[in-house]
Amino acid sequence: MKPPTPQRIAAIVVTHNRLAQLEHTIERLLTEPIDVVVLVDNGSTDGTVERFERINDSRFHLISLPTNRGGAGGFEEGLRQTKALFDPDWCVLMDDDARPEAGAVARFRAMDCSGLGGVAAAVYTSDGSICDMNRPSVNPFWHRKAFLRTLMGGGRMGFHLADDAYAAQMSTPIDAASFVGLFLSRSAIKATGFPDGRLFIYGDDVLYTLAMRRAGQGLLFAPTIRFEHDFKTFNAGSRAFRPMWKIYYHYRNLLFVYRSAAGLLFWPALLVILPNWFLKARYYGEDWSLYLKFLNFALLDAMRGKLDRPHAEVLSWSPR
Repeated sequence: MKPPTPQRIAAIVVTHNRLAQLEHTIERLLTEPIDVVVLVDNGSTDGTVERFERINDSRFHLISLPTNRGGAGGFEEGLRQTKALFDPDWCVLMDDDARPEAGAVARFRAMDCSGLGGVAAAVYTSDGSICDMNRPSVNPFWHRKAFLRTLMGGGRMGFHLADDAYAAQMSTPIDAASFVGLFLSRSAIKATGFPDGRLFIYGDDVLYTLAMRRAGQGLLFAPTIRFEHDFKTFNAGSRAFRPMWKIYYHYRNLLFVYRSAAGLLFWPALLVILPNWFLKARYYGEDWSLYLKFLNFALLDAMRGKLDRPHAEVLSWSPR
């Protein structure tokens, strides 16, 4: 039997002013069997570019953007340039505070990925618990059982993978995954194109993987490929966004996700979704009115399909 052709893998990391976290990520990646490590710097002012311009490793490539285009803009530019410069068989995406556990890339290389568009890793927090924000999902509007579980009070766990999928040795078909530990094949990028950088942060990964599935690309969750994500987005007790400007992007883009996932059921779904979003103001204490301000702008822009509001304007609504 002819041995499989070696796969060329490029890692793409997007960063903005998190040099301490990034140091760990790049160090880890350069110990893994990866052919190219691409760092996309989103206009950092903390010395990131100066630090990584000095790396003496032929596998390392730095893309320095003049302004902060957010995770979505960074991943779009990173994938475009990586494809043009290196044309790898696979790209694996991650944030600056996320990294593969030792041996993760070798385990991916050992998988039979023929015919697949993507493989999503199992992502854990730094304390070893499942990272809930990176939990893959199926589209409940495409799967009757998941739809019924969600409708009967299952909430997001009606359509996100349960803990037992992480404990299993077998891979699970999914429809959506995050850009933390996501391996994308050349065929997936050819069929789907690039992420929409105008989204800035949040939802770009789910929208992209849903589009990938619509294009006929297979997507699997592989529990034996593990990543660590040391994130600090939420208040641990209340799941309140800090800094608060992230509220705007989360809900604006989530509405685009629901529209993409639900199709004709989007408008009935809003009758359930919107009251729940407004009730989340209770998590923000004395900042409840500021939360509603961000939410209202998010809903207004999403309904109009507006994706060009300047980030500086969003930041100006609140110092927090």
